[in-house]
Amino acid sequence: MRVHARTRSTITAAGSALLALAVLAGCSGSSGPEGPGSGSGGVLNVGMPNGPQANNSNPFLDTSAGASLGYRAMIYEPLAMTNVVRPEQEPKPWLATAWEWAEDFTSVSFTIQDGPTWSDEEPFSAEDVAFTFELLASNDALNTAGIPYEDVVLDGSTVTVNFAESQFVNQTRILDTYIVPEHIWGELDAPETFENQEPVGTGPYVLESFTPQTVTLTRRDSYWQDLPAVEELRYTSYNDNNAQTTALANGDTEWSFVFMPDYENVFVDRDPENHKLWFPTGLGIHGLWINVEREPFDDPALRRAMAMVIDRQAIHEQAHAGLYPALENPTGLPLPAGESFLAPEYQGVTQEIDVEGARQVLQEAGYELDGDTLNTPEGEPVSLTLTDPAGWSDYLTALSIISDNLAEIGIEATVETQTVDAWTNSVNAGGFDATLHWTNTGATPYDMYQHIMDGDSYKPIGEASPAGNFGRFQDEEADQALDEYANATDEETRTEALHTLQRILVEEVPMIPTVAGPIGAEYSTKNWVGWPTEEDPYAPPQPTQRGALDVVLNLEPANAAD
Repeated sequence: MRVHARTRSTITAAGSALLALAVLAGCSGSSGPEGPGSGSGGVLNVGMPNGPQANNSNPFLDTSAGASLGYRAMIYEPLAMTNVVRPEQEPKPWLATAWEWAEDFTSVSFTIQDGPTWSDEEPFSAEDVAFTFELLASNDALNTAGIPYEDVVLDGSTVTVNFAESQFVNQTRILDTYIVPEHIWGELDAPETFENQEPVGTGPYVLESFTPQTVTLTRRDSYWQDLPAVEELRYTSYNDNNAQTTALANGDTEWSFVFMPDYENVFVDRDPENHKLWFPTGLGIHGLWINVEREPFDDPALRRAMAMVIDRQAIHEQAHAGLYPALENPTGLPLPAGESFLAPEYQGVTQEIDVEGARQVLQEAGYELDGDTLNTPEGEPVSLTLTDPAGWSDYLTALSIISDNLAEIGIEATVETQTVDAWTNSVNAGGFDATLHWTNTGATPYDMYQHIMDGDSYKPIGEASPAGNFGRFQDEEADQALDEYANATDEETRTEALHTLQRILVEEVPMIPTVAGPIGAEYSTKNWVGWPTEEDPYAPPQPTQRGALDVVLNLEPANAAD
C-alpha cells in the first residue's frame, strides 16, 4: 500500500458514536527514586510497580518502557483526545482539528493541525499523519488492534484513511493513534523492533535520561499548545506493589496506579488532606484466561466446571481489597453498567459457587474423581499452572484463591511467577496454562468480548497475538456475532449479536470473569492540583492511559493561589 494524492475530498459526514479502548495497565513491579518526591521546582514524580525497564520508547509497542510507565503519552500525541471513563463525551481535537466518518464507517477524513513541530524542531504536517497510517497498515506487529487499513489518501492538510470494512467499533482506537515523524521512522528497516531510545514527538516533553529504574522527561519550550506547569516528569519503576505503596505513602511518588490492600490505613490516613484515589470502572473486566489449545482445557465442559467453583466474592474482597467491583452475572458484564446490555435469559441471574454442580458436569463429560484427583476420560490427572508476574500481589492472591477452589473438584493448580516482560511475552505467544489478565473496555461490551474471543486475533501457539484472544479460542458463531455487531446498520442487529456473545462466554467459557476492571489511580494534592475526580471526570486518572497528557496539562502547583 502507498500514500497517493487526490484533488478533492469525497468523504461523507457521519455520526459521532465513539467506542473507548482501555488497555489497563498491570499492577506489577524497582528500586526507589533517585531523590525525594518533593514536587518542588516543577517536578512531578510518577511511579509504577513494573520492575526494571529496558530502554525502549517505541510508542506502538505495549511492551515498551514508554507504555509500561506511561511516558509515551507525554512525547507522542493522538489525533484526538478521548475519555474512556466518559465515552459518550465528544473527543477533543488534538493533532486533528476535525474528522468526518463515512456513513458506513469504511473511511474517515482528518483535517490536520497547522503549527505543531517535532521536538527536533522539524515541522509537523499531514504527511506525517498519512505516513503513520501507512506504517501501521504495512506492519502487523505495530498494528496491534488489527485495523484493516486499505488505503491512505493525502490531499493538502486532509488525510483520508479507507478501510476494508466498517470501523464503527474501532473509532476511538483510530482517533487515539500516536503520530510519528516520517523523517525518522521512514528510514527504518524494521520499525517493529526499533527501540527508539531518542524519541521525537510533538508532545510537550522530551526524554532527558533513562535508567532501568528511573526515566526523566523535561518540558520543551517550543510545544505548540500552552506549556504545562509541570517542568519535569520523573517516572520510577518499583519492584513490586509493596515498594510502590510505600513510595506513595511517603510522598516519593505523587501519581501511580497500584493495588494496595487496606488503602485507607497505608495510604489515605498517612496524609488525609492530600492522599487521594479515584477508581472509576468501565465495561472491561479481569479474569482467568485459559489456554484452550492445551489438553484437557480444550474441553468446554471442564472449563464450565472450573467457572462454577471460582469464589469471585473472595477474589473481590481478599485479593482486590474491594477496589475492583465483584462480578456476579455469568456473562461477565459489570453491573449496573452493563445492565442494559444483558440478554433476557441472564437478567437477574447470579452465579454462585456450585461444587456439586461442577462435579456433576464433569461426571457427565466422562471425568472421574479418584480420591482428591480429577482424571480425564482418558485416565490422565488434570493439573495446570497458574501464572502471573512476581510482585503483583492482588493477582497472586487471586491465583491462590483459585488454586484452592479448583482443588475442590480435584484439579491440582500450581502458582508460578515470572517477570513482567517474560509474562507479557508468554501471554501473547500462548505459553501458559491459565493466567489472570484484563480485557479491553469500551462504550459497549463489544470490546470486552472481542478481546476474549475474536478469531481474527487468533495465532497458533508460539506466534504473538498482542491484539487479544490470548487463550486461542476459535468459534465460528462468535466470529459471526462479532462481525455482525461491527458491521450492523441497526441497533436490533447489534443487540442480538451481543446476546449471542454472552451465551457463548457462559457456555464455552473461553475466559472466566473474576472482577470488574477499574481505570484507577492514586495521587497527591500536596504539590499539584487539578486531578480528574468523580466530580470532574475530564480524563481517566491512570498515568498509563493515553489520556495521561490531558491530566498533566490540567495540573497546577498547589500553592499557585497563595
